[in-house]
Amino acid sequence: MAEERGKTTLRFEDRDVLSAVVGEGESNLRLVEESLPVEIALRGNELIVSSDSLRVLELARLLFEGLIEMAKEGHYITRGDVRYAIKSLLEKGDHDLKELYGDVICVTAMGKPVRARTRGQREYVRRIKENHITFAIGPAGTGKTYLAVAVAISALKNKQVSRIILVRPAIEAGEKLGFLPGDLREKVEPYLRPLYDAFFDLLSPERFMRYVEKGIVEIAPLAYMRGRTLNDSFIILDEGQNATPEQMKMFLTRMGFGSKVVVTGDVTQVDLPPGKESGLVVVQRVLKGIEGIAFCYLTNEDVVRHEIVQKIVRAYEEYELKERERRPT
Repeated sequence: MAEERGKTTLRFEDRDVLSAVVGEGESNLRLVEESLPVEIALRGNELIVSSDSLRVLELARLLFEGLIEMAKEGHYITRGDVRYAIKSLLEKGDHDLKELYGDVICVTAMGKPVRARTRGQREYVRRIKENHITFAIGPAGTGKTYLAVAVAISALKNKQVSRIILVRPAIEAGEKLGFLPGDLREKVEPYLRPLYDAFFDLLSPERFMRYVEKGIVEIAPLAYMRGRTLNDSFIILDEGQNATPEQMKMFLTRMGFGSKVVVTGDVTQVDLPPGKESGLVVVQRVLKGIEGIAFCYLTNEDVVRHEIVQKIVRAYEEYELKERERRPT
């Protein structure tokens, strides 16, 4: 790396690392230019960063050094990663960007490492590993379900559990699944599709279906959990905000020895009938402070989907806040 006043040059020996840092169509570079008062030129295997501010130039240097280290470890660098890294550098002065991301949880079917990609996500993964029951509450796109499935697969591969159980309230069908065509799996499949998507990405559809056939992965609507005791299992209740308080109590008391439970949900997206309180809201009042039970609150800062999703979440939060302020007390 060569430096002179107002300019820093980064030389790349590995073209794959350069491509990862630059991003598709140089999108990562353009994002850095939009976020910091810098100009970036790509010439062959060199990135030339210019700025009138030495402090900004130093921040840019730290940013790219961190991105380079992440790329060398095989981390797929998205615009969301770059945006979060810039925010952390500006607000907290972090210059070891690898510390912003947790260790590899597991590897996808395509060979990509899965890591927590924000501080909130890293804390979420840590709490899952350290507690018997973890509640993840936050908006769409924060990785609640995906990371829970990733940790579950890791636990299965490491023989910490013998099976994974996926549970979701079939709220749209009022839990009356008997009137729907097909066997139990076919009846509940539409409501578990987000969990399927995560498993397909992490395991491949073929391996996932083999696990289902062997009973290593079980799929169940919430209503079918009554009366069971689940030992040596990793149990995920997705869309927990659509469980009633009675269902939430029933579900949590199914946990047996050697098991771990993760409940995910967004308390701003409750689909229960009017006047029916969400079990995910009630459980925060009932169980908070009990050892072995953790509550993790993710925010729009942890959204790792397309950048427009983060803007949508923030816009709705602002709108809902204004609506609450307008309502008469």
